[in-house]
Amino acid sequence: MVPMNTRWIRAVVVACSTLLAVLAWADEGPGCLDCHTADADIPVHDVFSSVHGNLLGGGAAACTACHGASEAHDRRGRRNPPDVSFGPTWLSDLEARNGACQDCHTADKQLLWLGSEHEQENLACADCHTSHTRHDPAMSTELAGDQCLTCHSRQRAQMKLPSRHPIAEGKTACTDCHNPHGSATEADLHQVTLNENCYSCHQEMRGPLLWEHEPVTEDCSTCHNPHGSVNDRLLTSRGPALCQQCHSAAFHPSLPYGAEGLPGGGSNRNLVGKNCLNCHSQVHGSNHPSGARLTR
Repeated sequence: MVPMNTRWIRAVVVACSTLLAVLAWADEGPGCLDCHTADADIPVHDVFSSVHGNLLGGGAAACTACHGASEAHDRRGRRNPPDVSFGPTWLSDLEARNGACQDCHTADKQLLWLGSEHEQENLACADCHTSHTRHDPAMSTELAGDQCLTCHSRQRAQMKLPSRHPIAEGKTACTDCHNPHGSATEADLHQVTLNENCYSCHQEMRGPLLWEHEPVTEDCSTCHNPHGSVNDRLLTSRGPALCQQCHSAAFHPSLPYGAEGLPGGGSNRNLVGKNCLNCHSQVHGSNHPSGARLTR
């Protein structure tokens, strides 16, 4: 028979061993990487090559920064979903998913997300952003446009027209003009007005000018379609039809002289079948002393 003191010692040893094992498990943190291995069906390890993989010191602890402690999902029952899940097996409600991102991303460009057009359309951050990748496509100048054009099909078509901004070539991006996380202006523009947005690149069009063209100072989109056009220079119509929408009876008549036209004289070769811009080349404005008609 084993002496009583020996059995007591063994019980103490077992209890201490169990306690040390629990403490060791606690030091290790969550066991995310025990199941989510590098060769798992749903790869997640690329996140450790990104800034998100370094949260809370990196390693498995970084998982809890976005997914929560997820104790029920950890070693004590993996049939339960994480506290915050972005799919594909489980999907938390929209508020929880976006809230996990907004715990960190609440300043600068994300400041106006609440109430923005995309937020009102019930979009989730993960609908555009991919965290478990070495490089998020939504943060790439070359690839971000694909994210936008997945929904904005009309703009996708316009960007294939002959005259367009070089987005397809990767020289500019939708985010150069728009802030997808929200803005205080219409169409989520970066600047306070459309004109200011255009002047960010086209500074040569900014005044003040001695002779100003009123539509230019009011709204660039009066004459230009920023996403693309069949007309040269992104114009909404070809000349002289574009000019004649406002200048219907100014200086040059809109119809030829003579039969079935205005009485007297012949056709005006400077107008009929021509383009106003052939002469009025400084249509955005002029500083020339003789540029009142925007001809120089």
